[in-house]
Amino acid sequence: MPELPEVEAARRAIEDHCIGKKIVKAIIADDPKVIDGVSPDDFRASLEGKTIVAANRKGKNMWIELDFPPFPTFQFGMAGAIYIKGVAVTKYKRSAVKDDDEWPSKYSKVFLELDDGLELSFTDKRRFARVRSLKNPISVPPISELGPDALLEPMTVDEFYKAFSKKKIGVKALLLDQSFISGIGNWIADEVLYQARIHPMQTASSISKEDCATLLKCINEVVEKAVEVGADSSRYPSSWIFHSREKKPGKAFVDGKKIEFITAGGRTSAFVPDLQKIVGAESAKAAGKRQQGKVQRVEHNDSDGEDEEPEIEEAEAGKSKGKRRGTDNKRASTNKKLKGSNGDNDENDNDNDNDGGLKNTSEKAKQSGSSKGKGGNQEKKARANMAAKRKLEESGDDEDDDGSEGDDDNEGGKDHKLSGKTKSKGKKTTKRTAEPRQTRNKLSNKHK
Repeated sequence: MPELPEVEAARRAIEDHCIGKKIVKAIIADDPKVIDGVSPDDFRASLEGKTIVAANRKGKNMWIELDFPPFPTFQFGMAGAIYIKGVAVTKYKRSAVKDDDEWPSKYSKVFLELDDGLELSFTDKRRFARVRSLKNPISVPPISELGPDALLEPMTVDEFYKAFSKKKIGVKALLLDQSFISGIGNWIADEVLYQARIHPMQTASSISKEDCATLLKCINEVVEKAVEVGADSSRYPSSWIFHSREKKPGKAFVDGKKIEFITAGGRTSAFVPDLQKIVGAESAKAAGKRQQGKVQRVEHNDSDGEDEEPEIEEAEAGKSKGKRRGTDNKRASTNKKLKGSNGDNDENDNDNDNDGGLKNTSEKAKQSGSSKGKGGNQEKKARANMAAKRKLEESGDDEDDDGSEGDDDNEGGKDHKLSGKTKSKGKKTTKRTAEPRQTRNKLSNKHK
């Protein structure tokens, strides 16, 4: 998706081909999700008849400066793109506009015709871009909230290290924060961390000054190289992880080393475990979490290398799964005790067997005395019948000598016969709160 190099390529295309030309016609899409804060008619009126003076950029935002305000401002989002008819402008995968598509594209949000016949279009298929009409773009959000531009305002090593030392979040998340440094997106962050040999989950404040200097150098080099080739990814160095980061899991390699994928900074992140390791005190902490939580590696990882660090978010997920597993085992244990007095122990001996796992435990818990579903309804009826039976026993009724008393395992069978008898006698039974099975068995044995 468009990051600093792609937006800079669009800015340069406008600067090279549109400066000094007048806008004679503007067509604005009726799409309030993308065209933000201004009606299509008002936006069109603010453009027509004006001359393009400059094209500016900060981070992943661009605005066209006219001879007087307001100025059209573009936040590219995931698939925003600038196209100039007859001019090659860098394309990227998600822009989804091909050379042989209709012109202007059906995805066009802003279309401009200039006085020399040149035509320009801003397109956005996925509608995550935002286009605004602003009097002073740099003084209001989102541009006013951006950190220093990664290309135009590079930090010094001291500034970079000082800023890192105050941040207790993962380095990948920090690089994606546009208020910290603007212009870096997902692919650039993965690239510079790979080249600097830093794990994407390493806490920023734990990174040494030496490693910060290396990372800053990589940021400058990657951004400058990508801009130099006009964001044409086919011209990026073959040693970059960029060329393999979208390959299928298990088939992604760079310089012969396997690439794995985790979620870092809320984004899918490509890294090389053999080269990018969590270091320092965090290394022991991560190892402890892996040992304690029995962390399963993300499905992208099909290697068994012990040196590879687990993704920290996966460790937390592992803890949650452990808690749920413990809760289910407790429930299964309780149900097992209830059944134990009725000779069902053999059936439940293997509830916690490792081969059975969570699935068996869950199934047995469902089959035990739950009050939900069909099984629960049958048990309620059976308990009501048992209560009626005890009522008859206590009153000295000897009409239940047909063997229907006693066995809880026949709750759906013999006890229903008793229910039929009770109804035929016309006796009125009162439903009592069910007693624990062990107590009921003692009563039954006593009368035997």
